[in-house]
Parts: sequence; structure tokens; C-alpha cells
Amino acid sequence: MNPPTLKKGKEIKLPSHVLDLTFGFGNQLYAACLDGGIYEVSTVTKLLTKPWREIARHDNFASGVHWSTPCECLISSSYDGDLKWLNPSAEGKGQSLKAHNFWSWQSRLSPDGRLVASSTGQYLCGGYRYEPAPETESSVKVFDLATRELRHAFSHTPPVQSVAFSHDGRLLAAGNLMGEVILWDLADGGKEIARIKTPDFTGWGIIKGHYYTGGVFALHFAPDDQSIYLAGMGSTTDPAAGNGKQLWQRFSWAGGVKKIGEAASGEIGEGLMETLTFHPKGEWFVMAGRLFKGDWNAALFDHQSGARLHHENVGFRISTSAFADDGRHLYLGGGVNQGRPEEANEWGRVVIYEVG
Repeated sequence: MNPPTLKKGKEIKLPSHVLDLTFGFGNQLYAACLDGGIYEVSTVTKLLTKPWREIARHDNFASGVHWSTPCECLISSSYDGDLKWLNPSAEGKGQSLKAHNFWSWQSRLSPDGRLVASSTGQYLCGGYRYEPAPETESSVKVFDLATRELRHAFSHTPPVQSVAFSHDGRLLAAGNLMGEVILWDLADGGKEIARIKTPDFTGWGIIKGHYYTGGVFALHFAPDDQSIYLAGMGSTTDPAAGNGKQLWQRFSWAGGVKKIGEAASGEIGEGLMETLTFHPKGEWFVMAGRLFKGDWNAALFDHQSGARLHHENVGFRISTSAFADDGRHLYLGGGVNQGRPEEANEWGRVVIYEVG
């Protein structure tokens, strides 16, 4: 098999940094953005005079958006702590549920589209070593989309910045600032089945401030659900600069937690990796984020060997990634220039790559 390649196609400008993407009915693309907006995005023709249409708004950063086929609706999450049920054809309409008292860092939809998991938690100093203070609410919650009832509430060490369902929907994983990932079996009443601890994703600031930074920003189960990938940024001496190494690691848990793979040091640079997504065929995955130093901020890796197959410097910070169902196109969402005045309210980006 020839290694996959990426060919840049269309680049779309949005009002604000894109934090999440999803495909809805008819393969319609939707984006959750830093300005709180949930946008319908046209990838072919323009909507009126611009390629996007606002369909809903949160009171803080919109951190997630998901399409539930059984419910025929969008589910969005935000730093306002709310989950919203949205009908894309009824602009501005929808019902809200207060999921958290603090931010919803990340949310994910179960494979059957019937559950949504959301993670939260604030980093507050809990001791002289600057370890996080205990949670003030359950750090991970799972809601039933049809009834809006809380199905599970799990404890973790805050802040919990990433969450993921296994492909069969049985397992849930959540990762935090300290490089700790917990796995629960939802089919067995939410029983904890494994706890992964790796210090490699936590940065301790010794230059501009004494605090922890980084953490596990993305989680993704391997196609067979027997291992899990973690993505983020390796240890850094200057958290403000984001000069930790680009990093993914892979762990299994059957018979005890074991690291079974990680990004090779000769194939990575420095920067924060914020998203990791598998191609639909399951043979390779993309990891992307913000570049500090090196050659790329989006790269493709082989699932079996872990070798880098292809890399791109996209030219702006990537926060989310999604493949079309047929695997022929990769969508990368993020933002350029941190919203500088010259971008004039269109610093969000979605770039579409053809997968060769």
C-alpha cells in the first residue's frame, strides 16, 4: 500500500477560531467556534454573501458540536457549562441543560448517537507542589440525549480536558492536565477498569511562572478498542511559549497498563497537539495542533508501526479534525493570527484536504 498523502483544496474563513466540527444530515458541515457561535458551513457554495450561517449561540466559547442521527439534532457544548439541543432548520431555537458549573472542556458523542459525554474542572492550586485541588463537581458526566437525564457521573482530578468513547460504545475514557487517563466500562455500571498515568504530557513552568500546563488534549481508541491513543504536548520549560515536543502515546490495559507506542523523536518538532483522529479504514491517523518549532503541525501516522507517513505545515493553529465518511477528505479546523484586528472577524479557518 502506498502511503497516504494530503492535497490542499478549499480554505474557508469563519468569524472565529474553530474548536470542533461535525457532519450532520446530508453531510452538512457544522462548526463550534471561540466566539460562542454554532455555524452551518457551506463547503461548495456560499450561503448568501458568506460561506457560513449562525444557527445558535452560547454565552462563552463553544467547545463542541455533534450530530445525533437517532435524535435528528445537533448537540453543542460550551465554556458556559451548557449543553444545547439544536434543530439546524430552526435558527436560534433549542433547549439547554446545565451540565457543569465550570467549563465543558470537551464533549463527545457515543457511536450510536444516544449519549453525550462532557468533561470539566478548574485548575486550582491544592498544595505547595501546585498539584490541582480536588474537584468540586463530577469531572465527567454522561447524558442520555433522548431523555436529557444524567446517566453517569465520574470523579477525576481536574481539569479533565479530553474524553472519548470506544467504537463499540462500551468504554469511556477521560484525560486530565496531569497526564492521567481513566477508563470506565459503561456496560458494567460505569466500573473503572484501568488508570493510565504518564508524566510526559504535563509541563511544569520554571521560567515565567510556577504551575502545571499542557495535559492530554485528545483521546482516541484504536480500531479494535484494545488500546488507546493520547495526544498533547511533552514537558516544557516555558509553558507560555508552548515549546514542549509534539507527542502521541499509545497504551494497552489488558493484563496491566502498558505503553506500546509513541511518536518517534526524529519525526516530531515542538508544539501543542490538540486533535487526533483515525481515518475511517483504521490503518492510520492524523495528529494536528499548534506549531512552535519544526516542519509540521499536521501529520499522518501508521497505526501498526507508529511511523510518520506524511506531514504538512498548515499555516495556522489546528484545534479539531474530521474525516468525511468515505475517507476521501480531511477537514481541519482552527484559527489564524489569534484574532488580530487585520483579520476583521474572520480569523476562523476550515481547510479541506483531499486524501490520496
